Amino acid sequence: MRDRHNDILDLSRRDLMAYAGAAALTAGTALGSATPASAQAKTRFVFANESDYDTVDPHAAFDVGRVAIRLNIYDGLMRWQKNPAVLEPWVAESHTISPDGLVYTFKMRKGVKFHDGTEVKAQDVVYSLERILAVGKGAASLFKSMVAPGAAKAIDDYTVEFKLAKPSAIFLSIVPEIHIVNSALVKKNEKGGDHAEAWLSKNSAGSGAYKITQFDPAIGFVAERWPSHFKGWGPKWIDEIEFRAVKDTNTRVLGLIRGDFNGIGGYLQTDQLNRIKANPATQVLEAESMRVMMAQINTTRAPFNDVHVRRGINYAFDYDGFNKEILGGLVERNPTPLPNTIWGVPKDVKGYSFDIEKAKAEFAQAKVKLDKPIELAYLTGFQQSEQAAQLLQNGLTKAGVQSKVVGYPWPTIVERFKDPATTPDVSIYWISTYYADPHNWVGEMFSSSTAGTFKNASHYKNPKVDELLEKALRSTVQAERAKLYEEVTRIVVDEAAGLWIYNTKWYGPYSSKLKGIVFCPIGSAQEMRTAYYES
Repeated sequence: MRDRHNDILDLSRRDLMAYAGAAALTAGTALGSATPASAQAKTRFVFANESDYDTVDPHAAFDVGRVAIRLNIYDGLMRWQKNPAVLEPWVAESHTISPDGLVYTFKMRKGVKFHDGTEVKAQDVVYSLERILAVGKGAASLFKSMVAPGAAKAIDDYTVEFKLAKPSAIFLSIVPEIHIVNSALVKKNEKGGDHAEAWLSKNSAGSGAYKITQFDPAIGFVAERWPSHFKGWGPKWIDEIEFRAVKDTNTRVLGLIRGDFNGIGGYLQTDQLNRIKANPATQVLEAESMRVMMAQINTTRAPFNDVHVRRGINYAFDYDGFNKEILGGLVERNPTPLPNTIWGVPKDVKGYSFDIEKAKAEFAQAKVKLDKPIELAYLTGFQQSEQAAQLLQNGLTKAGVQSKVVGYPWPTIVERFKDPATTPDVSIYWISTYYADPHNWVGEMFSSSTAGTFKNASHYKNPKVDELLEKALRSTVQAERAKLYEEVTRIVVDEAAGLWIYNTKWYGPYSSKLKGIVFCPIGSAQEMRTAYYES
């Protein structure tokens, strides 16, 4: 496995361009360095992330890598807050649910303003959901099974109603993903019925705490504080935020220590976290989380449509070697698709262990030959993803199976997931908390309705599993739902529909002067409204 621990000074060409590009973004302003130089200067926060910011359209992306756009630039009717996560009213003041569970009605706050000064109204909420369904990206895979076009209605300017096609236990949980756009502004920029996709990919039309001022898909975005945000502001705040793509892990760590960045993406090794903790200019915040690292196995084509091949892959991964040695015990073994900490986990399922002899035996039972190298895809910029791919490659080699390790940027691999023919054989990444319910993981990862999304990149389809998941969504009794998710979990683990590695705490590397960061498992602390610098 390649040792990159001492490559701190090895900046990639792309990251050097990102440094230069970011300088160009902020040239000619009063911004200066990342940390404020004086009490009178504008306060700035610069975050170096592993993911690209290829679009700022809140309806085009549904991943944690680009969640800063959705949380800071846009608002929704509801929002997940705090840790443990609590679903709180946001633009909505209250809601009611009909006795049959089919009609959800929200009363909205008056006086909430978009960045152009116009008021947020029910018609904007209706348009936003219609646009999500029409564009078919981002969270559309969640909503399309629950609501049809025309299912949302503005009763009046401040009341919006949703009629579901069938009762759903998770609808309220995903309402925060209806990020409200300024319908008049978006419609004004539509071209040829494109729902303004081209325009909204580069511009903002929100009401959030920050307003985008600059955007470059090769670098990231800059946004300034929106003083009129309906939630108000505390005595201290950050005037301007910048979220920037910097792929190389060591570049991000060095940049944080030098003060070029005020926060960086996590997924770091123990030695890097310890180095940040030991530096007086930096800190590492910690919180309980529900983020599962796993590998999706493309089950649609040979040889991976053979359960013995998938089981063999599971036995070829050194779980303890990765979790305890490479990551220094910062994480906990997670043998199923569900985080160990959520209800619905079958406690009797122990999962797979690292056993080369069992891997060989499973491969020997396969009805198809493994006559070409297995593609092990990792996310570029995410060192843990690459290391896990290399460790799996090492185990497969010991089991007599050839493989190749290939890196993809996140937006690229998500696009490839849409088609089984372009989806990699094995893809190693994370499923984060988008809403606090077992369906967030095992439901969306193995429902045939989500095949082709980044949550179901295995393109897994099993009628029995679909039936159980449908029952779980229709039920309103948690004990009943828990039993159904337990049964689904037993099935997919037995069928080795994926490979599950760990669940972990969240570790957030920041400048030691930064205060007010509030972690929520949904959003990974990237909502900046409460953050400020200690003088």
